[in-house]
Amino acid sequence: MPSIEFILYVGHQAQSTDFYEQVLQMKPSLNVPGMTEFQLSDTVKLGLMPEDGIAKIISGHLPHPAKGNGVPRCELYLKVTDAQGYLERGIRLGGVAVSPLQARDWGDTVGYISDLDGHVLAFAEA
Repeated sequence: MPSIEFILYVGHQAQSTDFYEQVLQMKPSLNVPGMTEFQLSDTVKLGLMPEDGIAKIISGHLPHPAKGNGVPRCELYLKVTDAQGYLERGIRLGGVAVSPLQARDWGDTVGYISDLDGHVLAFAEA
């Protein structure tokens, strides 16, 4: 696989773009109606797609993504320096504190928040 993209379905693309731009402290590599992308590494992107956009593709086979708002549907696990800073920024920008930064039994120090749509964000330090 030469590249990987994870796409989160969001209720409001502009608000989610602003949230992720400020939390991740990076500008989107693409920001057009219907898709925002952040280049997390040379081979990994994070996409933000409006729920109504993906609903047009999946309707008839799957429920509208808005029906799952607030329900943890995925976890984005990011290894960073200064995980506490990421957690605090995320909370300040409207994210919800889920679990404080602490040493976990798998060897990382990790804290958890949820974003504006209820997706779980883990900020980890090895």
